[in-house]
Amino acid sequence: MTEKDLQNPATAEEEETPAREMEEVVLPQETSSSVKDENAPKRGGKKKREKPVLSPEEKKKKLIRDIKYWTVLNIGVLLLSLGVHMFEIPNNFVMGGVSGLSILITPPIKNLFAAFDENILITIINVILLVIGFIFLGKGVGLKTVFCTVMYNVELWLFELIIPMDEPLSGAENAGSLLEAVYAVVTVGVAQAIIFYCGASSGGTDIIALIVKKYAKVNIGPAIIASDFVIAFIAFFVPWQNHEVAMVSVLGVALRSFAIDGIIENIAKTKYVTIITEHPDTVGEIIFKEVNRGYTKYAAQGGYTGGNRTIIITVCQRAQAIRLKEKLLEAEPSAFTIITDANEILGKGFAAKF
Repeated sequence: MTEKDLQNPATAEEEETPAREMEEVVLPQETSSSVKDENAPKRGGKKKREKPVLSPEEKKKKLIRDIKYWTVLNIGVLLLSLGVHMFEIPNNFVMGGVSGLSILITPPIKNLFAAFDENILITIINVILLVIGFIFLGKGVGLKTVFCTVMYNVELWLFELIIPMDEPLSGAENAGSLLEAVYAVVTVGVAQAIIFYCGASSGGTDIIALIVKKYAKVNIGPAIIASDFVIAFIAFFVPWQNHEVAMVSVLGVALRSFAIDGIIENIAKTKYVTIITEHPDTVGEIIFKEVNRGYTKYAAQGGYTGGNRTIIITVCQRAQAIRLKEKLLEAEPSAFTIITDANEILGKGFAAKF
């Protein structure tokens, strides 16, 4: 700094400031223009997630899990088509869904076209609803819904060929009986519970419920039940529908909704086991070997004796809990064991249904 600068410090500061400002502005621009991050994702594009590489053992487990999943899902669809074919259609039960709607509409069409039946109308309505679903939901329809819809219609046609039902299973004189309704509720209720438990949908009016959920922000469960009740109540105002059968149908819809909830809850129910012991290694070995589960343990102290204890907690299926209890009574009878119901578990080993 010169003598002139010392005499006039303001001038020196004014002369240096532009240089500093230029340095602060220019250098980052040069750096950003000259240095490019090769790993940075391109603008407007999404960085692709790399799929984890599975070991042969993991691939085998995944394959077995997938086979079990699709097998159980198809068992649900099979039961659904069986219940509709053997109990709902022969008795004219209007218990909601596409099958109930078809039972309502088919009679006047059949007067014009003798060869027309409920299976034809069920297929037509399901195809129309699938197309509507793809229009409004796109990928939201899902592979599982398409699979269930296609298999449901195929199996209905197969049952029609293999087991034609010209009258109710218990005889024409018992058409629309309460016993037939109970079988309809149980078979279709169990079927829908299995399908819902697998995280799938049987298509049909479920697609309408999904569309309503998307645009009206309502829960899908109440939307499906409401649509079933509406279809069942319409039966009272259709001249060709027996009012007694309509009353049984409305009762069937109500019972089915409770049955589905109860069945899903029992399928998903697991056991939460708490074990207070002085021999944690023995108990841990039993849990590992007998039920093939992990556990969590932490130190504790007896409130009365003041002795050191270990609390072990684990979660397992009901059958596993019974086996665990038996082995604990044999190997560690002094352990204090508490077994309670756990309605829903999320985490490794329990997040997947199969």
